[in-house]
Amino acid sequence: MRKQDLGKVAAYAVVFGLVGGITFEGVNYTAGRLTGNAAVESTASPASKLKTTSTSASGSDETSGTVSGVAANVLPSIVAIDVTVQEQTQDVFGRTYSQEGSGSGSGIIVAQDDDNLYIATNNHVVKDATSVSVKFNDDSVYTASVKGTDTDSDLAVVEIPMKDLSSDTKNNIKVATLGDSTKVKIGEQSIAIGNALGYGTSVTVGYISAVDREVASEDVNMKLLQTDAAINPGNSGGALVDDEGKVIGINSSKYSDTSVEGMGFAIPISTAIPIINDIIDAQQVSEDEQAYLGIKGTDVSSELSQYYNMPEGIYVGKVTQDSPAGKAGIKTGDVIVKFNGTETTTMDGLKDRLGRCKAGDTVEVVVKRADNGDYKEVTVKVKLGKKSDSTDEDSSDSGQSNDQSGSQSSGGNNSQNGDNSRNGSQGNDNSQSGNGYNNWWGSFFN
Repeated sequence: MRKQDLGKVAAYAVVFGLVGGITFEGVNYTAGRLTGNAAVESTASPASKLKTTSTSASGSDETSGTVSGVAANVLPSIVAIDVTVQEQTQDVFGRTYSQEGSGSGSGIIVAQDDDNLYIATNNHVVKDATSVSVKFNDDSVYTASVKGTDTDSDLAVVEIPMKDLSSDTKNNIKVATLGDSTKVKIGEQSIAIGNALGYGTSVTVGYISAVDREVASEDVNMKLLQTDAAINPGNSGGALVDDEGKVIGINSSKYSDTSVEGMGFAIPISTAIPIINDIIDAQQVSEDEQAYLGIKGTDVSSELSQYYNMPEGIYVGKVTQDSPAGKAGIKTGDVIVKFNGTETTTMDGLKDRLGRCKAGDTVEVVVKRADNGDYKEVTVKVKLGKKSDSTDEDSSDSGQSNDQSGSQSSGGNNSQNGDNSRNGSQGNDNSQSGNGYNNWWGSFFN
């Protein structure tokens, strides 16, 4: 064959390859829209079906694969969250005053259905909020409500009715692409995106420093992703993404320490997904259907666990006679560690999960029970009773439906004065007050 003919064949091959590549990319883009990974205006899969994806989140512009390209693709999925809270303050004379405060955080658009857009964030961002507003990437602002919270995992979901969103907003925003945090490796690039210090969206870059890093905060230990990408107050609830723009974690400056640099933490997305699904799927429970377990309990923090050589969890100080817990075989002295398949180690967390159950539901409760100086794990099945059948004197665990104000029963005033104050200061949560050794021991005998 002549050289000229060879040149023509090569040229045709290049053109054919380019056309084929463009066609293939077009199919991928269309498929992305159909599966809900593109604009929110498309028909998404049901919100209860949050899944990880192996599909690349790369965009079509020439910056794809760069940090700026990843940020451009992810930013439509990130929101700023502003809240109003009622804070209790005390003067030097011991008088208590209530005043209005404000705070800010971040969120990730994780799902939508025909009725609502769902945004994942941290529980401490919206805890005790009396009002919540969401600012999208196009600067539009909408009122949101708290769908539900989970104290133990520090996760929450806020929702906005789809009918409230303008066409322009629907065209601008999109559901985030969720990755698989179980496959994340040390040394991989990570990009943190959120509303740092309440000033607006910011992007910081680093690497994964550690996986499954056990970090203690208040009464809860969690296994988190550690990164040297800067995560500051206001970043909480934002996204930690990989170099393809897939969300691998939900940032939380609650676990950061201002005395060190280069240590930020994020809740692994694979840990978060089933909890977010539970919150989204939970139906509003009427008062006469609210569930209760029938125990009085006290949190066993990591510090108390070491001091008293017992498991972390909820120490059962009292089991109400003829209660669901008593009938199922839960005993005084047991330590509750799981409720309905999810690690549950605080009374606030137990109340959150009971609030998503109805009277009559059967759940599995895992306890650790003292046995000859050691603790053995015991699983019991409990048919939950009606909250109306309990009294405040009998039980402190009555399930509370997560109302749309986002208020919780937990102690402390850290709603926004902790992580998310606008000046970026990181306050101290007081939820451990009253859980010191003396008060904690007192609960054994009361």
